[in-house]
Amino acid sequence: MKTFIFTPCLLLLASLCTLYSCKKSSSATPPDIYYSDSISGYTAIFANQTTGAATYKWDFGDGTSSTDASPSHTYPGKGKYVPTLYATNTAGVTDSGSTVIHISKASAVSLTDNSLSDWDSVATNMIVSGPGGGNFIKAKYDYNSNWLYCYYEMNATVAQGNVFDFYFDVDANTATGYNSWMFLNAGNDVVLEGSLFPGGWLNVFYFAGGTNQGTWDWNTMDIDNFYQMGTIVQVGSVLKFEMGIARSKLQGFLSTSLKIGVSSTTSDYSSIIGNVPDQATPSFFLDMSE
Repeated sequence: MKTFIFTPCLLLLASLCTLYSCKKSSSATPPDIYYSDSISGYTAIFANQTTGAATYKWDFGDGTSSTDASPSHTYPGKGKYVPTLYATNTAGVTDSGSTVIHISKASAVSLTDNSLSDWDSVATNMIVSGPGGGNFIKAKYDYNSNWLYCYYEMNATVAQGNVFDFYFDVDANTATGYNSWMFLNAGNDVVLEGSLFPGGWLNVFYFAGGTNQGTWDWNTMDIDNFYQMGTIVQVGSVLKFEMGIARSKLQGFLSTSLKIGVSSTTSDYSSIIGNVPDQATPSFFLDMSE
């Protein structure tokens, strides 16, 4: 009978072959691509959690690139971009992963910087009140993909507790919505009403008047987190403040423009004391197509 003897040399050779085979299999495995992104204005911040990679290369989709693991990148303007991550392991094996990001209009306005100086760079979409403005002095508007930003100056104090009504024609169509005598050439679909300070509250109303555009007929909606107050400054008799309204919460806002009119009323609702734009003039048209 023939007997096979497995010598220590053969055992060592077998072990080396097994070890080599494992290393070859491991190094041939491509990296596992995984990353996330967050958008702030025109800047995308990439958080790379890829495993099994030694080097990285990002193609941001606008002709620029980076070899940082988790870069941030400022795009040249609004649009759709397809960034791609190429990850390579120690054996030179490369894998890639792409995503689609949408860059919308950026705004210099911040509601959390405890300052109103960022509004100095907003040179368009400004209203300077005339004789029909009442206690309003000035208004400015700006926006990005998430927020409609509002800035107001008025002869008032926080302690007065004025009530505000924000009239929005969200489809910019005078044939739908409520026609107000205060703001002309607008069919207002949404009204926000409340006292912004101290404390602050706003109720949301959607027009339910059907074809009778002159009837004050609204449905009340309970919506959370649809507005945010920013900095409030009292300079003598002049009150300055900023706020943001979430675009996604304006029901029916599907177009690239809207019309805005704002009125202020005494705390007991007894009289209207201000309008912007001026009372009995057209609502302000805000073009948001850029």
